[in-house]
Amino acid sequence: MKNVSITVMLLVGVVISSNAQDKQLQYWRPNDARGLNVYETSKTDTATFNGLKVRIGGDFAIQFQGLNQSNTANNLVELGSDFNLPTANLNMDVQLLDGVRMHLRGYWSSRNHTNDYVKGGYLQIDKLDFVKPGFLEGLMKYTTIKFGYDEFNYGDTHFRRSDNARAIFNPFVENYIMDAFSTEPFGEITVQNNGLLAVVGLTNGKLNQNVTVTSTSDNKPSFYGKLGYDKQFNDDLRFRLTGSWYINKGTTTGTWLYGGDRAGSRYYNVLYTIPDANGNTQGGNFDGRYNARFTKITAIQFNPFIKFKGLEFFGVYELANGSNEFTTPQTDTEGDFTQLAGELVYRFGANENFYVAGRYNTIKGKQLESATENLEISRVNVGGGWFLSKNILTKVEYVKQEYKGNGWTGRFAGAEFSGVVVEAVISF
Repeated sequence: MKNVSITVMLLVGVVISSNAQDKQLQYWRPNDARGLNVYETSKTDTATFNGLKVRIGGDFAIQFQGLNQSNTANNLVELGSDFNLPTANLNMDVQLLDGVRMHLRGYWSSRNHTNDYVKGGYLQIDKLDFVKPGFLEGLMKYTTIKFGYDEFNYGDTHFRRSDNARAIFNPFVENYIMDAFSTEPFGEITVQNNGLLAVVGLTNGKLNQNVTVTSTSDNKPSFYGKLGYDKQFNDDLRFRLTGSWYINKGTTTGTWLYGGDRAGSRYYNVLYTIPDANGNTQGGNFDGRYNARFTKITAIQFNPFIKFKGLEFFGVYELANGSNEFTTPQTDTEGDFTQLAGELVYRFGANENFYVAGRYNTIKGKQLESATENLEISRVNVGGGWFLSKNILTKVEYVKQEYKGNGWTGRFAGAEFSGVVVEAVISF
């Protein structure tokens, strides 16, 4: 009943939003189709400040999943074709001052937290007029300051991923296999000028906060940043290329870069095992993704993006390694993984409200440097979608994911799943 209530409230919210709430905020990414292919918020001030504004929005998503799976041990559960648990977000954006905005997102319902849960929030500053009118105006013309407890700006994939129910920017159902996304206390500075882009930031490297220091604590901050170029050359052609890094040298911090999502995977119950003789099963809410949980992690991600008329290409080349040496029970060094992805989307129709798309995503590497076999996962997605309006999207995809090589053991050895997933999304 709770999920039904959420659905009804969100549908009512769409009506209220479209008829009574047209509040344009400063330096803001619209939470609908207008936000497609928006990365860092622009330094162009398109809204006039005329006092405090509060904008309430939301997201709703539900999938119909029809997947099959198998592995070498033949011990995976049989998956039927049915609806998944609906997911929902509640979003609050507040224009506090001229050039000062707050964002807060809560997960009303998610796969991993079926009860209400606050994802996080941040304060974004694009003007310092609250100090005095025109204060550092020449600097702030190009600069954005952001801090809070929320996702931080490593890589470009987090701008295109599904954030629980906010799936309107993702042309497919699931995110990338190594899903670079975490919510940590952070502060970052972004500078943009004539297509050039630079980001520098710090987090404390922890998803779950605790001030207690123990004999095993080795907490270190995470240093991250981005350099790039993003230029709209004419009405038809846009080119963007960025390179990002994330570095943490602590043994008890930095392990969340590919495991910081609190919502769960978008493919439900894949790689779950049949109960054994003692009634025990294996499987979790994040299966279908991969997190090496490296400590002393260094990660680098490169993202090209090209849009020519209705045709888009987005790519991922990512390297992640850990430099921690284990002294017990053995001396060894953490390994490394490479992630590659290519995504091609063709948008057509009035206002590009239809699209067809394909994506290939693979990871390959070792958990430990001493491992003799690589671990490899590959995924193919083919699908399309229809924006019924700027707030409503329906999409369908075929997915096939395979766990390759002799490095996999247990339920992952020879594992694969494939099938069709349909998703309906509302965002406002």
